Amino acid sequence: QVQLVESGGGLVQAGGSLRLSCTASGGIFSSYCMGWFRQAPGKERQVVAAATWSGGRTYYADSVKGRFTISRDNAKNTVYLQMNSLKPEDTAVYYCASNTVWPRITTTNDGGYWGQGTQVTVSS
Repeated sequence: QVQLVESGGGLVQAGGSLRLSCTASGGIFSSYCMGWFRQAPGKERQVVAAATWSGGRTYYADSVKGRFTISRDNAKNTVYLQMNSLKPEDTAVYYCASNTVWPRITTTNDGGYWGQGTQVTVSS
């Protein structure tokens, strides 16, 4: 059983930056693909970014390309999401996710694990 704990959410003005962190326990971190999803009120949960176990392959949703960066530190069992140039439409609950299957972490994370979520609010 993998446990994922996010931190780093908060309130920021448009144009600002935040860095989310997610620390994993209970599994072999380096064997998992890791990702970030978000869910805004009234909308479905959608993938934002993902990285393979080595971090050598990444995926970004079109809406965040060039603004968000996913990275991971396998020695610390931690994955990060650096969010720059934030926009009000980035406001959502952000969830950390893990999966052993790459296509799943870039879509719906079927069969994977979820963190509890952290709120990100971007004011205009």
